[in-house]
Amino acid sequence: MSYPYKKIEAKWQKYWSANKTFLSNLDDIKKPKMYLLDMFPYPSGNGLHVGHPKGYCATDIISRFKIMQGYQVLHPIGWDAFGLPAEQYALNTGNNPETFTKTNIDNFRKQLQKIGFTFDYTKEVNTTDPNYYRWTQWIFIKLYQQGLASLEDVEVNFCPELGTVLANEEIINVNGKMVSERGHFPVIKKPMRQWVLKITHYAEKLLKGLDKLYWPNSVKELQRNWIGKSNGAIVNFPVANQNEIVQVFTSQVDTIFGVTFLVISPEHPLVHHLTTAKYYKDVEKYILAAKSKTNLMRQEDSTLKTGVFTGSYAIHPLTKEKLPIWIGDYVLNSYGTGAIMAVPCGDQRDFLFAKNHKLEIKWIFSTNDKTKAFTGEKSYINSKFINSLSEQEAKPKMLAELTTLKVAQPHISYKLRDWLFSRQRYWGEPFPIVYWEDNTITTLDEKELPLILPKIANIKPSKDGLAPLANAKASWLEVVRKDGVKGRREVNTMPQWAGSCWYYLAYLLKKDNNGYYDFNSKEAKKRFKHWLPVDLYVGGQEHAVLHLLYARFWHLVLYDLKLVPVAEPFMKLVNQGMILGPNNEKMSKSRGNVINPDDIIEKYGADTLRVYEMFMGPITASLPWQENGLVGIYKFLTRIYRLFTDEQYQTKISQENNHTLDYIYHQTVAKVTKDIENLDFNTAIAQLMIFINHCYKSSTIYQDYLVNFLKLLNPFAPHLSEELWSLLNQKDSISHAEWPKYDKKFLINEKVTIAIQINGKTRVTLEINNNLSQKETLELVEDNPRVQEYLKKKTIIKKICIVNKIVNFVVK
Repeated sequence: MSYPYKKIEAKWQKYWSANKTFLSNLDDIKKPKMYLLDMFPYPSGNGLHVGHPKGYCATDIISRFKIMQGYQVLHPIGWDAFGLPAEQYALNTGNNPETFTKTNIDNFRKQLQKIGFTFDYTKEVNTTDPNYYRWTQWIFIKLYQQGLASLEDVEVNFCPELGTVLANEEIINVNGKMVSERGHFPVIKKPMRQWVLKITHYAEKLLKGLDKLYWPNSVKELQRNWIGKSNGAIVNFPVANQNEIVQVFTSQVDTIFGVTFLVISPEHPLVHHLTTAKYYKDVEKYILAAKSKTNLMRQEDSTLKTGVFTGSYAIHPLTKEKLPIWIGDYVLNSYGTGAIMAVPCGDQRDFLFAKNHKLEIKWIFSTNDKTKAFTGEKSYINSKFINSLSEQEAKPKMLAELTTLKVAQPHISYKLRDWLFSRQRYWGEPFPIVYWEDNTITTLDEKELPLILPKIANIKPSKDGLAPLANAKASWLEVVRKDGVKGRREVNTMPQWAGSCWYYLAYLLKKDNNGYYDFNSKEAKKRFKHWLPVDLYVGGQEHAVLHLLYARFWHLVLYDLKLVPVAEPFMKLVNQGMILGPNNEKMSKSRGNVINPDDIIEKYGADTLRVYEMFMGPITASLPWQENGLVGIYKFLTRIYRLFTDEQYQTKISQENNHTLDYIYHQTVAKVTKDIENLDFNTAIAQLMIFINHCYKSSTIYQDYLVNFLKLLNPFAPHLSEELWSLLNQKDSISHAEWPKYDKKFLINEKVTIAIQINGKTRVTLEINNNLSQKETLELVEDNPRVQEYLKKKTIIKKICIVNKIVNFVVK
């Protein structure tokens, strides 16, 4: 009998929509809550490929599971729809980004609905909706009022072709030059006046908050490294024959006797003060070359360290030796003070720099290997009063000495930089900012929000950094204050990150009329108190740092303003692995290995797609797509359908329990329940397969076990389970059925047959109680007379026990 998946899936998707089966009642606080969040998608013109639903399938399984356990579940979806890709496509094709984005969203929604997710579409959000970005603008105003948003002159990565500032993460290295990740256009360093969010003010809170989160250790470590806290000191190095002082931050103050030169960044404010006439042209040429490199390129440990001498010298604060001052692009102005005291014997980059430029290397650590910088446990030499000390003793001793001499002070430094928040593009949130002719700057009154993005004919950015909104009509661009002073609106827009910083709150604020509750409203406070934090957040590891860091920053600000009741937004995080192309490479249009889920659904059905993606392997693993795996899952679902609908199996189904399936049934309920809780979906599916195999082999199948099996199947194959549930004349949707429970007594008494091997060859089989421990199993086996006979006069070298399967004695 064929499995009519097309008819079944269309029927139940229509039913769920008409009956609002998965509508979340956010104001029901009597039930326990479960807030499941997916990193909401960017609706590109390419639509979904089969890798996108993997994370959604995982949260959907948990959603259906928790609903059946009696939870009030919120499982929403939305669209991260502002940003560069839509605008660039519009420029290339002549489309309007607003129209193009709406078309893409409609397509994405249609594709997701085909897969049968429990998304509550009444809570759907869209970052380009003025009702939504009204609150993005409102939060920006709050940041501004707290002194956390300011205009600053900063050196930025500017792409003339794209006409906008790019973050370091949006730039790649091609032949030693900076180019944009999108389009591979040249990128230059350029000073510009930009809006900056002072995330550095929250560095310590962001760092400490990580300890409370159930996140992968790898993600927490990435964030810790990005924040980059260092305890150390700022040491003053006076410049010979000048009144200048070069301040250096170091976390290794104990190595100061190994300093043989200083290196400052090409952007350091003292560059021109320190550069003598003899070296001026070389320095200018070097600074220009440094502008074409990313920070990552500049800091790579293995590369040749380039630099240029300034002509000036600093004075060592302890030895009074003259130390040449160099400029090197491996030193970043954004970290510490933009200057380092180079200790080539203890830092590999300093070592390479010294070797390349024939500078002195003074050894202050006891080592026989002087072909590279020393990295082992420190044993000091040539370091005067700390020679006999451990590193733990030497650092405070040295800091105390330098502090007494008034040439150093303790300091904590962070790698984290403030967030460049301006984009010279059209398709983004307008800033609620006005610049007045009297040189003042104000935010809009909250009653004036949202400031709606105007429709303009020319959205092309200029190559000099002037944003497209400068082309807006005067009626939008120019304003007049009550006192007659004229003003002009900000023409830059916010980055795409802005809308994704708070969307998890937007789902909670969403009204039935597509509006949003005020952050200060009673409704908002009640919902935030009950629903926050998010219980499970699933998304790709590519967002492990920036999105998560930015969202945590905004949330902490709202927490300090007493607008949200908890300090952290996302309690548990899971990074799903990628689904690679059949060629084991990342799916992309350029590689030609993209697989459209619509094609899979047409050929095999949505349930086959869902079950296959979860059966491929652990949710966190990245694995290649394989067509034969789909075929296997399709056959499995067909077997289930036949068992419930084929006449030849109907005679096996009984209202009476003959207890032949007791053990496998209760084992299946126990394992599937535990595996779903642990997100071990592949092993849960394997257990469902085992149960079905037992049903086919059994002469009688207890109907109650089949009914409850459908409940276990439902999170994975919801369409098929709904159909078979209805065929059994069950009431209401299976989604509202109660999750089955297992009885431990059926798991304890069940017998299993194990093989007893001598040197890998089976000699005896024994029937023993199921799930005995290794110790219990070995004791039972060794007491068996038949086993004892085989072991007589043998010396046991090793005992190998695999519970419920094998005991192997290695003997001689």
